[in-house]
Amino acid sequence: MSTSTPVARPSRRQRKPRSDLKLGLAFILPATIGLVTFYIWPLIRGIWLSFTEYNLLTPEEFTGLDNYKRMVQDDTFWNAVVVTVEYVVINIGLQTILALLIAVLMQRLTQSTFVRSIVLTPYLVSNVVAAMLWLWILDNTLGITNQLLESLTGSAVDFFSSSMAIPTIAIINVWRHVGYTALLIFAGLQSIPNTVYEAGKMDGASEWRMFWRITVPLLRPILALVLIMTIIGSFQVFDTVSVATQGGPVNATRVLQYYIYDMAFGRFQFGYASAMAVGLLLVLAAITILQYRMTRAGETDLD
Repeated sequence: MSTSTPVARPSRRQRKPRSDLKLGLAFILPATIGLVTFYIWPLIRGIWLSFTEYNLLTPEEFTGLDNYKRMVQDDTFWNAVVVTVEYVVINIGLQTILALLIAVLMQRLTQSTFVRSIVLTPYLVSNVVAAMLWLWILDNTLGITNQLLESLTGSAVDFFSSSMAIPTIAIINVWRHVGYTALLIFAGLQSIPNTVYEAGKMDGASEWRMFWRITVPLLRPILALVLIMTIIGSFQVFDTVSVATQGGPVNATRVLQYYIYDMAFGRFQFGYASAMAVGLLLVLAAITILQYRMTRAGETDLD
């Protein structure tokens, strides 16, 4: 007697593999609309306006490279470049050093969430509020700082004078952003294994030597990211200048972003303002690419 193996009958309906393409497109659609509306379209519009003369009252008139030629010959523009670079150097130097110091101290002494929240608190204050707060604190006549200085030394300090205005604005923004930068570096420190430091201690290396030979090299990708972010943000400083000094005294704090804003919304020269904005965009793109390659931000020594 022979037995036959039952043969599976083909199902009448075979289910097609489910595709999540439509669902994924539905999820990214709102972000895509926002990206196109508020970033890509204004960028294209700004590049076009940089080749025109436009003041909201008359139609756009194509002028070719006239705005860029004017920019090269504009002494106020080059003064704004010098002032901006001065601010960037002070801000980047102070912020990076202080943030690295705070991050290392948090790593070595305490990793309390409460301490991290206190460090981040100034970053939660808006730029305008921070500028108004420090303007009140450092005011030449009514500021609490000068009142203390007068009671101790008998003289006040004009923190917003021509020579001190940019360093003062840089210090204000360092106070606001250093906590956020420190937490970024602190996150990078968390990725460094303790075995590396234990090996250094066994070799007799001091804390200072391990900092320079272990911590800093292994933090290179995070430090590169921090420098790229802070440099881009520093070149775009506007709120603090607008609230505290309005570009004065005598163009001493007229940074590029404030000059672009003044040309566009103060003098309604949108074509020239767009040309300066495009120039700033190209400079920032070049700095970012150069810095990314020089610091080898995409590589790590932990592998």
